[in-house]
Amino acid sequence: MAYVITQRCCNDASCVSECPVDCIRPTPDQPEFATTEMLYIDPDTCIDCGACVDACPVEAIFSEDDLTASLARYREINAAYFERHPLESNFDPIVTPPRPPKELGTLRVAIVGAGPAACYAADELLRRADVEIEMFDRVPTPWGLVRAGVAPDHPGTKTVSSLFESAFRRETLQYYLNVEVGTHISHEELLRHHHAVIYAVGASTDRKLGVPGEDLPGSHSATEFVAWYNGHPDFADRQFDLSGERAVIVGNGNVALDVARVLTVDPDELAKTDIADHALDALRRSNIREVVVLGRRGPLQAAYTSSEFLALAHLQGIDVIVDESDLALDHASQALLDDPQVEPSLKLKYTLAEEYAGGRRDPSHKRIVFRYLASPTALVGTEHVEAIEFAHNELFEENGQLLARQTERTERMDASLVLRSIGYRGAAVADVPFDERRGVMPNEHGRVLGTDGTPLSGVYASGWIKRGARGVIGSNRIDAEETVENLISDFTSGKLAAPEADRAALKALLGQRQSDLVDREGWRAIDQAERAAGKSAGRPRVKFTTREDLLKAARG
Repeated sequence: MAYVITQRCCNDASCVSECPVDCIRPTPDQPEFATTEMLYIDPDTCIDCGACVDACPVEAIFSEDDLTASLARYREINAAYFERHPLESNFDPIVTPPRPPKELGTLRVAIVGAGPAACYAADELLRRADVEIEMFDRVPTPWGLVRAGVAPDHPGTKTVSSLFESAFRRETLQYYLNVEVGTHISHEELLRHHHAVIYAVGASTDRKLGVPGEDLPGSHSATEFVAWYNGHPDFADRQFDLSGERAVIVGNGNVALDVARVLTVDPDELAKTDIADHALDALRRSNIREVVVLGRRGPLQAAYTSSEFLALAHLQGIDVIVDESDLALDHASQALLDDPQVEPSLKLKYTLAEEYAGGRRDPSHKRIVFRYLASPTALVGTEHVEAIEFAHNELFEENGQLLARQTERTERMDASLVLRSIGYRGAAVADVPFDERRGVMPNEHGRVLGTDGTPLSGVYASGWIKRGARGVIGSNRIDAEETVENLISDFTSGKLAAPEADRAALKALLGQRQSDLVDREGWRAIDQAERAAGKSAGRPRVKFTTREDLLKAARG
């Protein structure tokens, strides 16, 4: 018997160092780790010890004997990886990096953001140094995209917050929630109170389609829709027209698949989750029967992961539709698919598309329809979106990459709701350098660079604002380790200026600036109130979705 890594793997890699026989791949030091969809356990080497299960923060690892029907296929998915990458162990004992000398005193760090990137950075600092951490976020709750981005029907993925909650119980880390840097406190003031500031603010804005009609009512970003159904206080009052029978999502990453599921899954199933009540009410009244997911390239280049694509097959009352004509491959794609060394996850994407093309077609079911090689050219309507026009694409090879270009063949499709899901980008923070073209803070391995290209003393970045919007929740762990390693190195070598004021002075300053500040006790009160409301309703929690209600709960 062996253990198997399944769908909700977050690429955190905590399991890798816990495995006593080194049978989990790829490891963070291997090139494949940067692009892998998930991690895999070699069934021939696994000794069934369960150490990886205890280390996994999102409960993604199961004994092969305990796999449910929806997860059973992961037994062969894990095994297939090692046919392509035979296991060669070069396991080295984990060496704990040295802590800064005690004579340097306590390292004081401000972390701006409270999502996964911020939390992994805080966790690494707590392990590596005698440190005092202040964590800031502009909303009254922590956890960022874990709370406001992960789909409500993926509760296992949200369990990573329990890891952080446990690690952050000490007063060594203090919360300053509902505090906005640039409004309630400046970048320079943060530096005066700390040795260093880590910006882990994520990528809060979305990319535009750049086509006529994009600003019509009925056209939105998936970012807005996801925040709305997850109860983010900045989006709770948004309105989405669910009166038509068809919605179109432009883009085919995992976020697009999340949105497609939420729009089609039986609301009674969503009622068992922590979805926002206002979204649940709207979805109960929804007329949407079909969601079309448009991707600009082919099925081999789709941005979704094979695990999320596979999960759609197990949705009740929903047919997944792929047109066989969309599976015709260009020469380069066919050569890639025929390559015996191709990554198993890539081949699985195409195999699944073939299975969906020959799958069920029940007129009574709702539908998620995948269209490939399609780029929108216009949204059409008078006072509201009525249709989307798109061009059919063809792939061409350039500098070793397969790119899409539009052909003269076009199509029009009726739709009353269009959601763009074509990527996130970061937003600038006041008085901190920002690369407008890339949507990130310019940095070198986490050290933020000034206009002259040299690192700014005491200023660091981690997560999507550092590397761009790519990777999953656990990808931030390795990213944070790099940033923290360089921060501690700078502290140890005397490159960081000592704070001019202590944490008591910071607390007094923010108490004057923001009367509605939410600290650890305030967040605990919110959390307990939401969980209590959820328990009585048979749900994980019932979220407060307005600042007013969140602050009222924080005050007890």
